[in-house]
Amino acid sequence: MHSPTWQPAGLGRRQPGLGDSLRDVAAESSFDIVSKINHQEVDNALNQTVKEVGTRFDFRGVGASIAWSGKEAVEIKANSVERANAVLDVFKEKLIKRQVSLKVLDADEPKLSGKEYRLHVGLKEGISQDDARKISKIIREEGPKGVRAQVQGDELRVSSKKKDELQEVQALLKGKDLDIALQFVNYR
Repeated sequence: MHSPTWQPAGLGRRQPGLGDSLRDVAAESSFDIVSKINHQEVDNALNQTVKEVGTRFDFRGVGASIAWSGKEAVEIKANSVERANAVLDVFKEKLIKRQVSLKVLDADEPKLSGKEYRLHVGLKEGISQDDARKISKIIREEGPKGVRAQVQGDELRVSSKKKDELQEVQALLKGKDLDIALQFVNYR
């Protein structure tokens, strides 16, 4: 009598429905859209600005200074609106050299405080819910059809079965003039 050879369950036979969802997830590529600040580069730009303000002749005797105001803001002080804006311009120049987008800056108007003008410059980090909706609407309306965008806190996950479509979405968003600095991370 011939006995059947032992075979582990599931091998050699395909059962419909089992494992299909895992195969679909594994075949999907994605990346995250974030808006993060490289704090080290901003700090380096601020330190370079402090040095330049201290050595330039047009800033002598005008009480011009720039310093951190908490972790998410910078404060500029000077005795005139023009000098405060000039310090801001030097800071922007240093940020550009360090490849930090100027879209992270949220500068107020200089305000008179006693004898000096103060200029508060906030640093924007993260994608707000409104901006996330705006970006996902752009992806839905103008991007390839097989692409999905999902809001996850202060970032956006974009996924598709085709990597080419993800690259199209990145090019599309780089071409848009959004008021936040975007980075594309976790490309899988």
